[in-house]
Amino acid sequence: MTQLGGLAWLGALAFRRRFPAFAGLYAVVFLAAHLLAPTYGRVALPCFGDALRSQSPAYCLMMRNFVVPELRHVAQDTAQNANAAFPGTVTLTLDGGFPFWDEFPMLPHLSHDDGEKLDLAFYYQRDGEYLPGTTRSPIGFWAFELTGPDACPPAFPTMRWGMSWIQPLLRDLRFEPERTAHVIRVLSADPRVGKIFVEPELVTAMSVQHEKVRFQGCRAARHDDHIHFQLK
Repeated sequence: MTQLGGLAWLGALAFRRRFPAFAGLYAVVFLAAHLLAPTYGRVALPCFGDALRSQSPAYCLMMRNFVVPELRHVAQDTAQNANAAFPGTVTLTLDGGFPFWDEFPMLPHLSHDDGEKLDLAFYYQRDGEYLPGTTRSPIGFWAFELTGPDACPPAFPTMRWGMSWIQPLLRDLRFEPERTAHVIRVLSADPRVGKIFVEPELVTAMSVQHEKVRFQGCRAARHDDHIHFQLK
């Protein structure tokens, strides 16, 4: 879940009161990561803000919000564009990357190991009214929009989870296609962006077809609950 939390826990094993020791050591590791990550080419996405912020403080606490500077600029520019087109729009980031080392796995993703990928939450509404900074799922993921038969054949093992058991527990909100489609078009037009992953059925429904907007394949997680984009 974190890249450096294990180091703090190993240090805490030397103390009798391990959990308070872990909290203190993790705080030291957390601050050190924010100070040292820019030296290794990673910067943190904002945890709080008006146009762009993390969907949950948990992503920041687990240090899963680190990306290369260029990707942070893309995210900030995209959020500002969405807010300019639709005043009051809040763009929420999900998983980005860890503070150090390329090719360090970020579970459960198959990628997100180089600071050049970022997931954005969908936008949502209730009774036709946009709800700023709100998602159906408490973590932004797994609130799937497609309810019909899956185009991918059943497979095991797979990361293309249906998570059917959690769907009735999610908030009673509706997908907001206008802002979501706008952000996909903005990312598609950005020369710094190389690929965007969204499920084909949603791409067709929102009319956001573009050579950069692709299907991630049947091995990877579903993308009808968030937008994944990455640099060239």
